[in-house]
Amino acid sequence: MRPSILFTSVCLSAFAFSGAMAGGLPPTGKDESAEAKFESAISSADMDAWLKTMAAEPNHVGAPHNKANAEMTLAQFKEWGWDAKIETFKVLYPTPIKVSLDLLGNNPQAINLTEPPVEGDEPSFTKDALPAYVGYQGDGDVTAPLVYVNYGMPEDYEALKRMGVSVKGKIVIARYGAGWRGLKPKLAQEHGAVGCIIYSDPHEDGYGLEDVYPQGPARPSEGLQRGSVMDMPIYPGDPLTPGVGATDKAKRLSRSSAKTILKIPALPISYGEAQKLLASLGGQVAPSSFRGSLPMTYHVGDDDTAKAHLVVQSDWSLKTIYNVVATMPGSTYPDQWVLRGNHRDGWVMGASDPLSGHIAMMGEAKAIGELAKSGWKPKRTLVYLSWDAEEPGLIGSTEWAETHADELKKKGVIYVNTDGNGRGFLGAGGSHSLQHFVNEVAADVNDPQANVSVLDRLRAGVTVAAGEPGASSYVQTLAKSATDKSDMPLYALGSGSDYSPFFQHLGLASLNIGYDGEGLSDGVYHSLYDDYAHHSKFVDPGAVYAGVLAKTTGRMVLRVANAELPPQRYGDFASTVSGYLDEVKALANANRDKAKAQAAAIEANMFKAAADPTKGFGAPTELKAVPHFNFAPLENAVDHLKESAKAYDAALAEKGPSLSDATKAKLFDLARETEQTLTPKVGLPGRSWYQNLVYAPGLLTGYGAKTLPGVREAIEQEHWDDVERYVGYTAAALDAYAAKLDAGVKLMGK
Repeated sequence: MRPSILFTSVCLSAFAFSGAMAGGLPPTGKDESAEAKFESAISSADMDAWLKTMAAEPNHVGAPHNKANAEMTLAQFKEWGWDAKIETFKVLYPTPIKVSLDLLGNNPQAINLTEPPVEGDEPSFTKDALPAYVGYQGDGDVTAPLVYVNYGMPEDYEALKRMGVSVKGKIVIARYGAGWRGLKPKLAQEHGAVGCIIYSDPHEDGYGLEDVYPQGPARPSEGLQRGSVMDMPIYPGDPLTPGVGATDKAKRLSRSSAKTILKIPALPISYGEAQKLLASLGGQVAPSSFRGSLPMTYHVGDDDTAKAHLVVQSDWSLKTIYNVVATMPGSTYPDQWVLRGNHRDGWVMGASDPLSGHIAMMGEAKAIGELAKSGWKPKRTLVYLSWDAEEPGLIGSTEWAETHADELKKKGVIYVNTDGNGRGFLGAGGSHSLQHFVNEVAADVNDPQANVSVLDRLRAGVTVAAGEPGASSYVQTLAKSATDKSDMPLYALGSGSDYSPFFQHLGLASLNIGYDGEGLSDGVYHSLYDDYAHHSKFVDPGAVYAGVLAKTTGRMVLRVANAELPPQRYGDFASTVSGYLDEVKALANANRDKAKAQAAAIEANMFKAAADPTKGFGAPTELKAVPHFNFAPLENAVDHLKESAKAYDAALAEKGPSLSDATKAKLFDLARETEQTLTPKVGLPGRSWYQNLVYAPGLLTGYGAKTLPGVREAIEQEHWDDVERYVGYTAAALDAYAAKLDAGVKLMGK
């Protein structure tokens, strides 16, 4: 749903540790001759033409042009020599029938819920775009006072509570930013609100950032950010078929019992329209942290002076979605699959998100097809996947992965994902056992702007960022890796794109790759203006970095497809998990110290109140004391993991090249089994679909990753029994992972 951005996604994700450059082996699967032929066939001109065609009309789920793009992609794959087909699913997808928002009171007015076209930008004149809409909100017709809740995150509700402001029975206004979109109506609902309005403040992506479109790339005053508010941290995919593919024969839940559909109505609006609502609010002046860039004094409301009437009515029928699946059979190991995917659907035209990544995938598929026609064959089967219905909730990829789960667990070697893409720096996240592999590939891809490798440009960019005022400790750590010329670390994957079902549900080694940092697409994100005209002017003119992405991910596919040995180097994973454990232990200690400090403050207030009953010093608050946890099982498991990873990597470097073909094939199977030890069936508390005990999206972060999530979130949420349980579960998973590495060492004769 968003590309991987070096200086945002990476720096906000959980801490990842760089390891020393692994030595002793040549680059994984590198074939210079084949890669030279592949790269020569990559055409940015092709990609630019595909983008213009595919982003010419709206591409939301159910849109005729989205289906036409699926048929075009299918035809292209077949023309390029792939065995391709379309797989369909029937999923619950609400489309708007009626949406309206009216400001009531002394100055009543209807709020505009559409975006005006831009002269010279032909696709923006479409009549088929969705209006202001967020998917999987609850339908409703409500009239209530308005309250401004800033970003609508937990800390904002705490601030309102201190001000004596309640949102119960109210319609909240929240601005985009600080947290995932879907958390805003969810938290509003949990605090008793009856409706939620979300707007894009110019502070985040409008004139506070840059000139607005069409003069510049930023969001214009009537620009809307559509999106999904499905409760995906519980489970992604079709809300009615959790855990199973949404086929014709699937048993479906009722809509009322689906846990990922919200209960209150919600709508996005532009900042031009939001200003009308915010200007009508009375009550207290908002705290400084609540203030955006609109030319007005922000108030929180809650004095009933401003009311609104909000209506959302949707068509909740099943819709057909279309995944394109293209395969190229492996010549030697046909039952080992290298999977590569990017979604195709958008909220409107979707040029930057997602088609800028989709055209890169098409470019590499065409180049691989030409390579195959020249006589090259992949040893492992290649599976290229054009997903539908990612935007509403990773639906196309999730339903396909759930339908083929057993086969994927037996055959899946790696899943490589991309999403939106732009000009700038390489961003890479995923399985930390693949960290060295990503660095190997990045060292061999040329950056056309700097004329150095994309790895060296990344190192230079990080070094510059570390010198900026206020650079975070994480950026400083990245800069140290850059200076030391050690491997640049991957970031931890949370959610927000199609890797989730493969990585966090099935346990397949996965990567998410993209370029960004210079091309500016945030200002048109999920709006009418995310089209070819904007993308080709402000994000990636000439599809140059689409070509760079294709060369990067294409090399990854080629190398894993024909590698003699698995690409994993496990020392990076072990050191990363060790760092995550240190973080969790520090979190427990910090929370314990905080609880003690709060208890001391309350006790001091009680003494003050006893000494002078005429003054109010605050009533005692019941606090949960943070116990001391037994982390020993997890500490022992991490020690086991470190020793086993060190032994495996050393054995592979020494023995790997001389092993028999049969043993090398067994090592690939063992690598697949090793990754799957991290996804035991127990899953995470209250959301067992997420089975990866090392990486998951946070319940209150949405896209953002939580590492060692069963333990970390139990501490954060004060679920002490879950801390003890998930220390045990996670330790068992890491011990099983280490045991697989021990088996690999024995297999290599060490």
